Amino acid sequence: MSRKGDHIKRVGLVFSGGPAPAANAVISSAAISFLEDNREVIGFFHGYSNLEEYHPVTHRLLPDEHYRIFNAKDLSGLRNTRGIVIGTARSNPGKGIDKAADLDDPKKTAKLRNVYNAMVDLEIDALISIGGDDTLKTANFMYEFQKHLPKEARKVQVIHLPKTIDNDYRGIDFTFGFFTAVDVMAKELQNLRADAIATSSYFIVETMGRKAGWLSYGVAIAGEANLVLAVEDVVGDLTVDGKGKHLSLPALVDRIVDLIVAREKRHKHYGTVVLAEGLAEMLPDSAIANLPLDEHGHLPLGRFDLGKLVASMVSKRYEERFGRKKKLTGLQLGYESRCAPPHAFDVMLGSQLGIGAYRALVEENLDGHMVSVSGQLDLNYVPFKDLINPTSMKTEVRFIKAGSDYHKLARFLETRTDRALEWTPARREER
Repeated sequence: MSRKGDHIKRVGLVFSGGPAPAANAVISSAAISFLEDNREVIGFFHGYSNLEEYHPVTHRLLPDEHYRIFNAKDLSGLRNTRGIVIGTARSNPGKGIDKAADLDDPKKTAKLRNVYNAMVDLEIDALISIGGDDTLKTANFMYEFQKHLPKEARKVQVIHLPKTIDNDYRGIDFTFGFFTAVDVMAKELQNLRADAIATSSYFIVETMGRKAGWLSYGVAIAGEANLVLAVEDVVGDLTVDGKGKHLSLPALVDRIVDLIVAREKRHKHYGTVVLAEGLAEMLPDSAIANLPLDEHGHLPLGRFDLGKLVASMVSKRYEERFGRKKKLTGLQLGYESRCAPPHAFDVMLGSQLGIGAYRALVEENLDGHMVSVSGQLDLNYVPFKDLINPTSMKTEVRFIKAGSDYHKLARFLETRTDRALEWTPARREER
């Protein structure tokens, strides 16, 4: 039976950005789908790091050094394993491209052309990109770049699979790895909560979640935190001068002190607070001006220990207000969750996304689309143009909407500082 994508004989697979649980479920399911249909699959090692440096003479790509050609034996039992079988990296071949016109600039597209030439050299018919919003942006660059090539030039179709434990992707309900990351960090938060109860203290826990609060909210809900704050919450009295988008550290500190006081009135002398790491990027420029940026122009938040900073400031502020000390400990959670054993749901979701790449290319013959899953793992395909701003060439973040049911869930379960003495007996359970 002839299918739309029967011309696709050899597929390249690249994983870029930070690790995520169930990465191998995605990779293995995608690869086995093509292999069982007598098509070849090449997995490129360490993201775009080798591809973007390709040169036909000085840096040719070699099997087992820069990529692997998958066979069925490689994929057996891989679906539930930790890590990323082909590795990853944050290399960014689209760096410097800020608008559509830049795709005509030979200097700005030099590394994109290297990636394209490597694909042509290896006779790749389609590229499956797996990664976060920056990787989606790169996938779109590859797709758009080829529109500027001569009509007779070989074309490499591009399909993207969304990945981020932050779950801040437009076009899909949940991203693979999110539930595993939430589960791992929530269990750690519960351990800290038990410690806090035993020692009458507080833990200020910073979680991953650079741009949106999905992960921090999930950890707080599942881990029974007493307060969670993310970038979406920086409004009103939490902002500098009550306006703009800069976080007021003094206001944040007072908010947490108020929480401690409210809980003390209920004879609760312990607690946990979850802060999304992205709050650090909302600090005034003076606080972060001297920190170096990563390959994508982002502040390396792992070096800015927001949890410890806030814990120290809250301890000092509490003593200033009440003349007594309170033990607070700040720490970061996140890295330990990225390669954790994947949750069953993430394995199922990741597997469906991998198979979706095969179906998008072979059954639908799509190009410039992201594979998405909704409902009961129903597949659908979203054009890049619906996910990328055509002017800035950037992706748009999906934030938690204020007043949404997910937002209300977290707010309902945390300590109510404004109603500390008004709770009914039925609501005074151990928190």
